[in-house]
Amino acid sequence: MARDATPDRPRNLQSRSVLAGQASASSSEMESALSTAPDPTAAAFFDVDNTIMQGASIFHLARGLHRRKFFTTRDILSAAWQQLYFRVVGSEDPEHIAKARATGLAFIAGHSVTELEEIGEEIFDEHMAGKIWPGTRAIAQWHLDRGQRVWLVTAAPVEIASVIARRLGLTGALGTVSEHVDGIYTGALVGEMLHGEGKAVAIREIVEREGLVLDDCYAYSDSSNDLPMLSLVGHPCAVNPDAHLRSHARSHGWRIRDYRTGRKVALVGGKGAVAAAAAGGTWHLLRQKNKKQRH
Repeated sequence: MARDATPDRPRNLQSRSVLAGQASASSSEMESALSTAPDPTAAAFFDVDNTIMQGASIFHLARGLHRRKFFTTRDILSAAWQQLYFRVVGSEDPEHIAKARATGLAFIAGHSVTELEEIGEEIFDEHMAGKIWPGTRAIAQWHLDRGQRVWLVTAAPVEIASVIARRLGLTGALGTVSEHVDGIYTGALVGEMLHGEGKAVAIREIVEREGLVLDDCYAYSDSSNDLPMLSLVGHPCAVNPDAHLRSHARSHGWRIRDYRTGRKVALVGGKGAVAAAAAGGTWHLLRQKNKKQRH
């Protein structure tokens, strides 16, 4: 009987393959039919650090690159000490931190864009996936379900921001752009860090390009540094806000969403702040290191 059944087996497999293909096509057709029509006027813009993700994305990136021998433990410890000193003596100027991060991006000089993109995918799985705030992720999905475009807007390198956006199924990402020639990073930035007012400028350009209406758009951030971005749209929301942003949001009747509780709040304000500062200092020291090597 086994021999009698053998000739039918290829036909059965072929038949099942046809059915599988038809089922897949039907599923795709149904999904397309049920999908929400695109919203022509509204979009949502999300900061990343402590808004979409717990902690600083650039610090998670630094951890992953450290494991891959891009720089040493001594570099990180020196950077942490330098940044902790600035905080203890009271210097927390956002411009200082922004410049430290900007100059530090020179650590990728000589590496290829493709290499960093591939490493970014690995680092997301290793350090970032488990740090996504479920509450903020749900808000982003709420916008997607209504056919609205969802963009990340961050001072982090655009390469890692794009990985996060792609993994979360978002429209895209706006981030700090590093110069590259023929696919190789030069160690310089294109323009400035995407920070503060720069984010508002970037959003305006997206709104104009996509034909959106600012009053219909949404913006989400944890930081008072992003007030230009939040004040630009018709629907601002403070997520896990710092004290200044919380006060501003309350006085202006903005929505507030805080997904931290108890000890988590203390950790974000304490260890998280030092971690972010250490990452910033790391970039600064690496820039100096690269300069010495070039000379």
